[in-house]
Amino acid sequence: MSDQQQNKGPIRRFLDLPTDSVPKTVFVAVSLCLVASMIVSAAAVALRPIQEVNKLKDKQINILQVAGLYEPGTDIVDAFSVFEPQVLELENGVFTTAFDAKTFDDRAAASDPETSIVLTEDPASIGRQSRFVTVYLLRNEDGSLDKVVLPIHGYGLWSTLYGFIALEENGNDIFGLQFYEHAETPGLGAEVDNPRWKALWSGKRLADENGDLQITVAKTAPAAGADHHIDALAGATLTTAGVHNLVRFWMGEAGYGPFLTNLKAGDL
Repeated sequence: MSDQQQNKGPIRRFLDLPTDSVPKTVFVAVSLCLVASMIVSAAAVALRPIQEVNKLKDKQINILQVAGLYEPGTDIVDAFSVFEPQVLELENGVFTTAFDAKTFDDRAAASDPETSIVLTEDPASIGRQSRFVTVYLLRNEDGSLDKVVLPIHGYGLWSTLYGFIALEENGNDIFGLQFYEHAETPGLGAEVDNPRWKALWSGKRLADENGDLQITVAKTAPAAGADHHIDALAGATLTTAGVHNLVRFWMGEAGYGPFLTNLKAGDL
């Protein structure tokens, strides 16, 4: 290195390097990565409120759809205002005022040891279950109950399926079922989104005259009869089993069983 080069500072020596030199190439690559990461991070932070609003809107649309109230082009906030959200304590099947139903986060509660339990019997493969769940009541003009929309979830083949089931005021007749989030195989397990398959749920009954849970999702109908049976998804055995297990779990004693008992008795 010449005396002239030694007298130059490190920055000047760096700038004097050829454009295609290794140090300059590495510097440009690192600089581009840093700038790109900063832009992506800033965009993520800026868009988060919009994403949360869209996520809430999508959830409300699904609740409206499963209750048969959704019409394209409608004002979602206005249409959804007819629902009465309530936080339900699953163990005793009664509503609680310990949480604000409009802001209560069911998924966060399911991962919080203070508000959830680890399941020892877990047919729906959810691991932890929140002790509190937000349910949505739809009332008639006279204040009587028309329908109730209950959140459900459980594991299929590749993913956890999140959805809602809408029941008539008697707590036994199914009005509709809908999943709004899953990652099942397109054309097979993802047929849970098929309107024709979803329509099969309307009018089915959870329990028989004795109150025993009979609802099934399978290739063949149960002994209790077709009123309690939904045909399996063609070519999606494990997704079908997952839906069967999660519906029976949530409609059973470990899920909404106590609530449905209170509903049928008129204790709510």
